[in-house]
Amino acid sequence: MAGETTMLEAVEGLDSGVLRTAFSGFPCGIAALSAMTEGAPSVLIASSFTVGVSMEPPLVMFAVQKTSTTWPQLAEAPVIGVSVLGEAHADKTRQLAAKNKAERFRGVQTHAGEDGALFLHEAPVWLSCGIEHTYPAGDHDIVVLRVLRVRVDFSHQPLLWHRSLMVPVSR
Repeated sequence: MAGETTMLEAVEGLDSGVLRTAFSGFPCGIAALSAMTEGAPSVLIASSFTVGVSMEPPLVMFAVQKTSTTWPQLAEAPVIGVSVLGEAHADKTRQLAAKNKAERFRGVQTHAGEDGALFLHEAPVWLSCGIEHTYPAGDHDIVVLRVLRVRVDFSHQPLLWHRSLMVPVSR
């Protein structure tokens, strides 16, 4: 598949796999959005996470599928912890996103804030956020979050999602 090219195809009638492949060609960061909900940890993995939506007020955003069963739980949390995933999470990312919610946090070290926000250890960035707005967008919703607190630890390198693979960023 390396170096493979295809013809430009019209989106109407396009196989969703082709579109997914095209979208995977854009490298992006991966974030874990998590909080304690109903006494248990909940996590949603987002490769659609975007920082710098606004500096004043400080806003970030991500897109979530309308069929998500985790988002309705997280949406009820007063504060959501956003952990930008780092190299240490490479072997745990798919587990954190797994359908089996009971197994998601197995072997994953976390830090719970007093407000219920949950963060993953060894993440280069932690953002404590509240929901600012939600907008419908096709089969997803766009969620804008207001950043309340920030922690940065660049001794940990971030992960990128590119062509359906997790790739560590090297200096």
